Amino acid sequence: MNELLQKATLLKQASFDIAMKSTKEKNDALLLIADALIEQTPAILTANEQDMAAGRAAGFTDSLLDRLQLTEERISAIADAVRQLTKLDDPIGEVVEAWTTEHGLNIETIRVPLGVVGMVYEARPNVTVDAATLCLKAGNAVLLRGSTSALHSNKALTAVMKQALDQSSLPTDALQLLEDTSRATASEMFKLNDYLDVLIPRGGAGLIQSVIEQSTVPVLETGVGNCHIFIDESAEKEMAINIALNAKTHRPSVCNAAESLLIHRDWPYQQELMSVLQAAGVEVRGDEELTRLYNNIIPASEEDWGQEYLAMTLSARLVGDTREAVSHINRYGTKHSEAIVTENDEHADLFFRGIDAAVLYRNASTRFTDGEQFGYGAEIGISTQKLHARGPMGLKAITTVKSLVRGSGQIRH
Repeated sequence: MNELLQKATLLKQASFDIAMKSTKEKNDALLLIADALIEQTPAILTANEQDMAAGRAAGFTDSLLDRLQLTEERISAIADAVRQLTKLDDPIGEVVEAWTTEHGLNIETIRVPLGVVGMVYEARPNVTVDAATLCLKAGNAVLLRGSTSALHSNKALTAVMKQALDQSSLPTDALQLLEDTSRATASEMFKLNDYLDVLIPRGGAGLIQSVIEQSTVPVLETGVGNCHIFIDESAEKEMAINIALNAKTHRPSVCNAAESLLIHRDWPYQQELMSVLQAAGVEVRGDEELTRLYNNIIPASEEDWGQEYLAMTLSARLVGDTREAVSHINRYGTKHSEAIVTENDEHADLFFRGIDAAVLYRNASTRFTDGEQFGYGAEIGISTQKLHARGPMGLKAITTVKSLVRGSGQIRH
């Protein structure tokens, strides 16, 4: 039996065990994991440096290296997020609805674990802990399949978590890392319907599309982020500049960073915004009008409007009104996160009604599209699809429901 089938078999059996565990048992295990991450930080960083050295040798971009890197501060933040999960309500057993039928049947719909979750992700080793602990809190077993670029980091993090689980009442087998990162094994994983209940891809467009196209296991689709900031003609100057700057530069390598800027043609502070962005190191690729009006703006190509740069690059265009902005975003956006900066209630309402996306903002940065920022604790990903879950996916997104029917001898005639 190969590694994949061996670990999938262990996971399936463990999923029945962990589904029966109490909230206290799950929280106690998570606290052990958080403590172990802090205690084993030096070993984790040593493993991460192996991945970083290989990445530098392979010529990884700065944004990719940033996603790959772990630091003492980042591990501390990861551990804090695990502790935060223990403070969140356990969704398992929650009564979603209850009623009595005309035949006297008492019916309850309650939340239950999905079962075995398969996570397929790239580069970011923090996802290893986020995904594992979210799944365990929601009573799921989890199969982690990270990328080759983060293998040493992922192995170290998984080993630390499994050692912590050994000291808890949760089944250690409920957490497995697939160390074989070959494409052939990934393709086999995508078809393990007898073992996996759902697949969640998290990464670039190529990875996500590959999983969607190849998988026979149901997919909870996360999406890439070509996020927009639209500055309306009524936008307050400092607010608009601060939001655009934050959304682009706070952490450009993540999916909720802004990639495209739309500016009302009559907003009077365009020059200052361009200057601030460029002073911060942002390369602006503009439409013909912006390129003609302002210095140091690179002409944008058609491909730029749909690009997720994950870098200090931003496409920019002047528009005539809110409807034109809405039309542009619906054409080129990825249904992730979109923002309008405006003092006009009517324009804000039109923006909210007109755009098809998981999260819409008025007068705030797109960088808030995040499970922790939404109060969900760590997130399993940002869903841009419309079935089952949408937006930041916290604990409830990785549960399903079942109905409990209590009768007193009723038969159907």
